[in-house]
Amino acid sequence: MKKLPLLLLALFLTACQQDTAETQSKETPPTPTPTDFIEELWYKNSLVYSVDVEVFKDSNKDGVGDFRGLTNQLGYLKKLGVETIWLAPFQPTPNRDDGYDIADFYSVDSRLGTDQDFDTFMKQASQQGMRVIMDLVTNHTSDQHPWFQQARKRADSPYRSWYVWSKERPKKWDKGMVFPGVQKQVWSFDKQAGDYFYHRFYDFQPDLNMQNPAVQREMRKIIRHWLDKGVAGFRVDAVPFLIEIATPDFDPENPEHQFDIITQLHQYIQWHKRDAILLGEANVAPDEQKPYFGKDGQNMQTMFNFFANQHLFYALATGETKLLRKALEDTKDIPPTAQWAHFLRNHDEIDLGRLSDSERRKVYDRMGADTTMQLYDRGIRRRLAPMLGDPRLVEMAYSLLFSLPGMPVIRYGEEIGMGDDLSLKERLSIRTPMQWSGGLNGGFSEAAKPVRPVISRGPYRYPVVNVAAQQADSTSLLNQITRFAHLRKQCPEIGWGKWKLLDTGSEHVLAIQYSWKGKSLVMVHNFSSEPQQCQLTTGLKSGSSLVSLTTNKTSRAGANGVYQVPLAGYGYSWYRLQRD
Repeated sequence: MKKLPLLLLALFLTACQQDTAETQSKETPPTPTPTDFIEELWYKNSLVYSVDVEVFKDSNKDGVGDFRGLTNQLGYLKKLGVETIWLAPFQPTPNRDDGYDIADFYSVDSRLGTDQDFDTFMKQASQQGMRVIMDLVTNHTSDQHPWFQQARKRADSPYRSWYVWSKERPKKWDKGMVFPGVQKQVWSFDKQAGDYFYHRFYDFQPDLNMQNPAVQREMRKIIRHWLDKGVAGFRVDAVPFLIEIATPDFDPENPEHQFDIITQLHQYIQWHKRDAILLGEANVAPDEQKPYFGKDGQNMQTMFNFFANQHLFYALATGETKLLRKALEDTKDIPPTAQWAHFLRNHDEIDLGRLSDSERRKVYDRMGADTTMQLYDRGIRRRLAPMLGDPRLVEMAYSLLFSLPGMPVIRYGEEIGMGDDLSLKERLSIRTPMQWSGGLNGGFSEAAKPVRPVISRGPYRYPVVNVAAQQADSTSLLNQITRFAHLRKQCPEIGWGKWKLLDTGSEHVLAIQYSWKGKSLVMVHNFSSEPQQCQLTTGLKSGSSLVSLTTNKTSRAGANGVYQVPLAGYGYSWYRLQRD
């Protein structure tokens, strides 16, 4: 999308986002939003489902999930309310980092199926009305990739400059590790090359040199290949490291970044597919977020809001919403065409690195007190259900996820409250096979030995926690999340409207008001296990009501325009503001 149309679209969206108090006072109907704009900004209001093909569903009884298995479950995802499927890496790999060590960017890992299986999956997902985005992991390759194998053979190899090398060991060779406590360095010596090579991640994942025009051209070729296959965009892995200017003498703790790389990627994908997107993995502070989105939205269309996520977990652990409120406000200022992606659990650890030591300790004490539950000196390697414990809190957390200002993202298995396997190393604890039924291997595979152990012991074992059992139970987490997903579709104000936080009179209650095209919503969530009586002032004159979309109960404002809203422990409600 060229810059001028993007600016015009931004101006249009800003004009459409009017406060309810202003819009309702006018008798003329609001201007309708053009359908083509809505379609291009589909990510404003889409439910994203994160899936790892390897552990989702095995169709050929070899113990490994595959594309045929995933294709067979598209009906399940459709019923859940999924609109976008996000695929974890599925290309050929030595699999030393769960597929993030890629050895060929242009094909499908043979364990997961064939290129034809992928094409069939894409076709059937499209027929179900679902988009597909995929991981773009071009910050690094596997050390088994032919590019690196050629690069290390001789100094005059054309691929030598595709990676970052140093004759001498750099001064800060052991600074800036992504996995502290596990990873020891970011510069390692390669005997065959006779030089040190740079790697932000593990030493079997050498970083590509993104300052090399040839590497940038190759990345565009990779993008074009998968766009031609039908993908709707890319979740861009490790964006800050992808665009850092790495040299033998640079400071890995304070690198410079080349944001033009993102701009060029944005332009390239939209020249080839105008509504394709970049979803950035960039765990940055609020004062650093602007160049990632771009001043006018010319960079990432959407990014994960790690900053709000960390403070959300503090609120879930303590019942206090002050820091979460501030985090939401601090990340509010983004371009009109951009969107945040909110999540509860992703495929990594819960990163708490931006909390203070005392704040992090409170979250650890509540959700991961045992050191075996912690990881990289900053996070927790557990699934959501066992961390939160109380089913009421789990349900409230999902209600909040679907009502936050952004695009909701759910990790596979979270919709049924899967548990974790802490006997597996590092992040594999939350990457166990999907639990479909109480049958062999949880219905994931009929093989004698699945690719990874299925959780078979404890309260989250597959005979107890599985899709089939929850589909049959109207009160299950699966059915509740399905209701949230479909309710969210009835509330376009969340994705399109302006929002503001309301004063509730309680430190435990978070209330968000959305306004769009003359309509208004109010979402109220109690983070305390104790009942709360909160007071809401929406800015509307008296003579209006809050009609609950979750209970059908109505609350009318008092003479002073204040609503009295009672909430049970971990209670919540979605309200629509209506005139009496």
